[in-house]
Amino acid sequence: MRILIADDHDLLRDVLSSYLQSEGLFAVETVKDLPAALQQIDASGPWDLVLLDYSMPGMNGYAGLKAAVKANGGRPVALMSGAAPPDVAQAVIAAGASGFLPKTLTAKSLVNAIRFMVAGEIYLPVEVRQSEHRPFVDDAGLSPREIKVLSCLCAGEANKEIAARLNLGEPSVKLHVKVICRKLGAKNRTQAAMFARERKLC
Repeated sequence: MRILIADDHDLLRDVLSSYLQSEGLFAVETVKDLPAALQQIDASGPWDLVLLDYSMPGMNGYAGLKAAVKANGGRPVALMSGAAPPDVAQAVIAAGASGFLPKTLTAKSLVNAIRFMVAGEIYLPVEVRQSEHRPFVDDAGLSPREIKVLSCLCAGEANKEIAARLNLGEPSVKLHVKVICRKLGAKNRTQAAMFARERKLC
């Protein structure tokens, strides 16, 4: 996997690069700001994943992200930050990012997140919440019906059982499950239920 890391903190950039390359799965290039990242994408892209520091020079809010997403030709672009405020995380995804990674992630979690995004999925950290009074599932934009379906998934119910419980057709249930997985950044129904349990949603 070819990974481009853009961050103005030399130490963090070098540590990330060294760790990822030590895994033996990643070919990593690093740059220190957005203009250099865009030049690198133009010169040798698209990259399997571009990781951008949220506050480095040249980002100009979400404009820098959108420029990188466009330049990388549909391949994943994600933002890194020292924190993961929910409003920023959700805006980042809405602007076209494939993920929002707090720099506090463990090395193992970082590798898993990268693999997840390279596979075409959306990554958001578990701790991202709208507030202590509103669970993350609201941030993900789930409808009331989708929330009910998610609760059934947490209970381990099959599509047929969910359809009977909620008075829906099985095709509708399948569609709801697909949408729930996309919104939560889950690969499948099992992972969606796991994410929901981790966030104490069921």
